[in-house]
Amino acid sequence: MEATAPGNNFPWLVYCGLDEVVTLLEGKKLDLHAIPEGTVIESRDSVGVPIPFLTIMGEYEDIGSLETAILGFISQATGIATASSHVRLAAGDLPYYSFGIRRMHPAISPMIDRASYIGGADGVSGILGAKIIDKEPVGTMPHSIALILGEKRAWKLVSTIPGRKVVLVDTFQDEKFGAVDAAETVPGLDYVRLDTHSTRRGNFSAIVREVRWELDQRGYSGVKIMVSGGLDEKAVRDLREAGAEAFGVGTSVSSARVVDFSLDIVQVNGKAITKRGKFSGRKTVFRCDGCFKSLVVREGVIPKKCECGSSFRLLFTQYLKSGTRLEKAEKADDIRRRAIEQLMKVSGIKDSRLTE
Repeated sequence: MEATAPGNNFPWLVYCGLDEVVTLLEGKKLDLHAIPEGTVIESRDSVGVPIPFLTIMGEYEDIGSLETAILGFISQATGIATASSHVRLAAGDLPYYSFGIRRMHPAISPMIDRASYIGGADGVSGILGAKIIDKEPVGTMPHSIALILGEKRAWKLVSTIPGRKVVLVDTFQDEKFGAVDAAETVPGLDYVRLDTHSTRRGNFSAIVREVRWELDQRGYSGVKIMVSGGLDEKAVRDLREAGAEAFGVGTSVSSARVVDFSLDIVQVNGKAITKRGKFSGRKTVFRCDGCFKSLVVREGVIPKKCECGSSFRLLFTQYLKSGTRLEKAEKADDIRRRAIEQLMKVSGIKDSRLTE
C-alpha cells in the first residue's frame, strides 16, 4: 500500500507525522519505506504521477485496520507543518512562536506543537509539546495579571522572571502610551507585546509603526515589538515590514487545512494492481540535488541524470523490516533543520539564521 497526496493545491508540503506511523507499526510483520520527516516536497511531480510518501508491505489484515490512524497521523501533521512553513518564510529571520493550542482539543496539542516546530516555529507554548521536542515552553504575560495587579505591578513582577523581559501593554492603555510607560517602568525591557483586540485594532501595521516611532523618539530603540492575536502569513509579513520583530501565531497554523492523503493497494502478491484513478505497482522516489525536482519511478528503475545535469538521489528510507525498527527516531531539531534547509531551496530565500 502507498500513501499519496494527489490533487492537493499546495505549492509544497512539509511532510510530518511519520514518527507516529513508525511507532504504530513497530512490532508488526510489516516493511515500511518512506520519505523522511521534514522533507519539503510537492504533492505531484512534474509528470503528474502521485508521489508515494510511504510504502507499507505485508499482510493486509495487519494494515487495513490501521489505515485511518496512519492517514490521520500524516494528514493533519503535514497540514500544520506546511502552514507553519509559510509563516516561517513571512517572518524571515525574526522569531515566531506557536501559540495555537488554546484553540484546539488538548489531546492533540503535543502533535500541533511538534508539527508547528518542524515547519519552522522557533518555540511552542504547550508544556507537553515542548517536552516532546526537548525545548522549554514559551509564553509571555497574560492580560489576567494586569487585570488583577494593575499594569505597572504586573510589568514589574513579570520582569523578575528569568529570561527575556516581555510585557503586554494594551490591557488598558493606547498601545504607544503603554509601550512608553512600560519602557520607563522596566529597566532593560526586551519586548513590548501588542495583542490588541480586533474590535480595537483598526490598522495594526499603523499601530506598530506608531509604537516604534514613539519608543525610538524617547531613546528606547532597544525595546522590540512583539505582536500576536489572529495573525496569519500575510499579517506577519505586513507587520514585519511595519517594524514588528517577534510574532505569536495561533489559529491560522493550529487549524491548518489538512493534506488529503490516501492509502491504496498498488500491488497484491507481487502483481501490480490498484483501483481506478491510481497508478499500480510499487514505486520509489528520487530527487535531483541540483534543481530539487522529484521523480517517481517503478521499483528497480534507476533514473539517469536530471535535465539540469545533476544526479538523482534516492529519497526513500527503510524504517521497518518485518516490524523491526531500522532507523532511530530523529530529534525534532534535526527534522526541523532538514525542513528549513529545503524550504530555503524551494522558496529561493537564503537566511543563515534559519538553518542554525
